[in-house]
Amino acid sequence: MKVVIAVDSFKGSMSSMEAGEAAREGVLLARDASVVVRPLADGGEGTTEALVEGLGGSYVDAEVSGPLSERVRARYGILGDGRTAVMEMAKAAGITLVKREALNPWLASTVGVGEMIRDAIGRGCREFMIGIGGSATTEGGIGMLQALGYEFYDRNGQLLPPRLASLGEIARIDDSHVMPELDKCCFRVACDVTNPLCGENGAVYVYGPQKGVKREECALLDEKLRHYAEETGKFLRKKNGVKKGEYSCGNCEDGMSGWKSAAGYPGAGAAGGLGFAFLSYLPHAELKPGISIVLEAVRLEEELADADIVLTGEGRLDGQTAMGKAPVGVVRLAKKHGCRVIAFAGSVAEDAAVCNAEGIDAFFPIVRGVTTLEEAMNPENAKNNMRRAVEQVFRLL
Repeated sequence: MKVVIAVDSFKGSMSSMEAGEAAREGVLLARDASVVVRPLADGGEGTTEALVEGLGGSYVDAEVSGPLSERVRARYGILGDGRTAVMEMAKAAGITLVKREALNPWLASTVGVGEMIRDAIGRGCREFMIGIGGSATTEGGIGMLQALGYEFYDRNGQLLPPRLASLGEIARIDDSHVMPELDKCCFRVACDVTNPLCGENGAVYVYGPQKGVKREECALLDEKLRHYAEETGKFLRKKNGVKKGEYSCGNCEDGMSGWKSAAGYPGAGAAGGLGFAFLSYLPHAELKPGISIVLEAVRLEEELADADIVLTGEGRLDGQTAMGKAPVGVVRLAKKHGCRVIAFAGSVAEDAAVCNAEGIDAFFPIVRGVTTLEEAMNPENAKNNMRRAVEQVFRLL
């Protein structure tokens, strides 16, 4: 029997690999089996830790600019191949780095994200996996781009600061100081939203208010992003005939003779327009669901080809799990290869039965009796609970 394990982290108690290793021990307590453990994450919080631990990587602490220009220590990972960096933009420009009363969309910037990328390039990385959820910014990624060498000028030839207000003043874009290494870099950007850059479903109207944008400011700020998209189009047409930044699903609302802007691409509005910056300015960038990027990185499907049983799970199994969270990504791959799927969770909600319809053949809570939350979350207790729950299930198989 071959068992493949890919369990999401149990936040506050077990990392993905800790949960997976405890499950592996449980399988082997019950029977002889070939057991493979792979890390699992959805591209958001915890992805760096899961991939570094699971793929033999190491951590780097880089001192970069925070969302409001304060210095912060942003941790990212370099995988065992020495050339793949795993990052979460929230480590440098995340909303959790700013007190709610201090949120300021006019000042918040992604400069630190670009500084993280520069740091990794300097260490030899050319492949990047970057999660862009949880930003404090609405400046279209101009800060990241400036940190990588792009320069944005107003009509008077003055260099613009990397702020939201600058987007409406852009008259010329210069790439003569861009890092030449970027041409050899590939960016897989974990993005689980489909919002365009502008409009009622765009970065400002949908996500701006939670970052400090006032309702009466939305139209003004949205117009600044539109101007930024227009100037980006002019720059790209002049530079390379718009081969980069032209997408069949874009829109032509800017009136630019049929030029189809990345502004309309699903996910362009993610992280205050950072998705648009990646698509338009970085030569080899793609936006994909976070779980897809992770599953490709850990080569899970290769292990599933001859597997019999797959174990997955997360801290809480509920109706949200069935709506595309990490365990469901595992299930969909497993079912392609005819594997049975069993899920384990710290707790199971009343509506978790919908997970069966998504392909989870059976699921089980790991908590073994009446306990306090503190006791259940204790890392050693959680690992032991996982180990014992898996053991008992595999005694039936």
